[in-house]
Amino acid sequence: MRGIPGGARALILCAVVCAAACALPALLPGAQVPWGTVALIAAVYAVCELPARGPFLGRFLGGSVPLSAGSFFPVLLAAALLLPPAAAALAAVPGAVVAGVEQRPAGARRLWRAAQLALAAWAAAWAAVRCGGLGAAPDSPRALLPAGAAALAFCLVLTALDGAILATAERLPPRAAWGGPLSRSLAPHTAHGLAGLMMAVLWRSPYGPLSALFVLLPMYISCWVFTQYHREQHAHRSTIRALVQAVDIKDRYTRGHSERVGRASVLIARELGMDEERLEVLRFAGILHDVGKLGVPTRVLRKDGPLTPEERRVIELHPEYGHEMVRGIGFLGEARAAILHHHERLDGSGYPYGLAGRQIPEFARVVAVADAFDAMTSTRSYRRARPVTTAVEELKRCSGTQFDPQMVRALVRALARHGWQSEVTADEPPPPGAPASHRGPSSVPAPAPGDGLRGAHEPRVPRVADAVTGARAAREGIGRRRDG
Repeated sequence: MRGIPGGARALILCAVVCAAACALPALLPGAQVPWGTVALIAAVYAVCELPARGPFLGRFLGGSVPLSAGSFFPVLLAAALLLPPAAAALAAVPGAVVAGVEQRPAGARRLWRAAQLALAAWAAAWAAVRCGGLGAAPDSPRALLPAGAAALAFCLVLTALDGAILATAERLPPRAAWGGPLSRSLAPHTAHGLAGLMMAVLWRSPYGPLSALFVLLPMYISCWVFTQYHREQHAHRSTIRALVQAVDIKDRYTRGHSERVGRASVLIARELGMDEERLEVLRFAGILHDVGKLGVPTRVLRKDGPLTPEERRVIELHPEYGHEMVRGIGFLGEARAAILHHHERLDGSGYPYGLAGRQIPEFARVVAVADAFDAMTSTRSYRRARPVTTAVEELKRCSGTQFDPQMVRALVRALARHGWQSEVTADEPPPPGAPASHRGPSSVPAPAPGDGLRGAHEPRVPRVADAVTGARAAREGIGRRRDG
């Protein structure tokens, strides 16, 4: 449990206690529990959760299956229709405990998973009982009511607990923690409920439990398809990583900048309530926003003195270079527009096309704020990092002219909630006399939670680029074209 926030630890402990209380009636003397059915369902679910650990199934499926797949939830929903609530909760525990865990701490994650699934199975069985259960005729249309109630209860409990752990462990806003996951999980859990009903009907048929196992075949196929999708996503991330490493090697002054811009972009987007699918694409946009620097001559990127007008024009071509480089990468989607337009300004004086206001794509407006913020709060070889509070004030001053006020407000809320971690990003040592906190990874204090914003009605003020002059401003990606 070490390294887990206190609120998340308390939530895990509470879930474990509640799950134990729900399962306890099955263990009391005199409880009418069909232990043979409980053991068989628990064993089936445990085997289903271990496809990648077996020498044959693992090779067939091509690797591990993420825990979030949920491909075998119909087994638990069948248990909810066949067993009393307390017994259904017990049946979920072995599979949850033996399932693979991709992130640490593994023990705490397994404990949470077991408690979560036990509570969801108990709620599903309780809802099915309240709706009359399968009754004497499980193959009649009337059985759809308890099956639907079980699937809905299962979905609501899982979503509520998932959102609670995200809100306490990762401090996500309520809309992002509960709203999006609920809307995305209703349809899959409805399908799981129908598959669970099919398993329960076959289980109670004259053909017995063995016939119910045939329902697992389409679930294994869906698991295999999901695994292929997971591997494709891994290949996407590897492609992105290779491009970013190429940029970092070429422009050593901004080493690590791209990754932090991607992280800051996601913080902003979560405050705006974007869907998880768009969050991943936006993260790619932030990471790749400067990929066009690969087309800029190295001597220009690494020049120590002020840039000439011609060199500045070359620098300002990097958004178009980047857009051309990623044009054929289909999975980037909206990220391509952000790469092209992240230097546009709200007042229309940016580049490359001078777009204004809502003409600028939403992703580009997010990345512009994240890019400027990280440029100001990163320690480079030629200057110290600015405090987060100073950088935020600068963004607020330029809100409405250079930056979208909505995006700036979202960043301020995210910083108040999560803080910000900054570190030295250049290969060279920090500037002489820099404080010890700038000689390695350092935590930069976030603004106070009540730090408000005046928004778009503030008077016109100097650009952010005016605060970091010359060639360095062009490298950091927050400068604008100067006329004359």
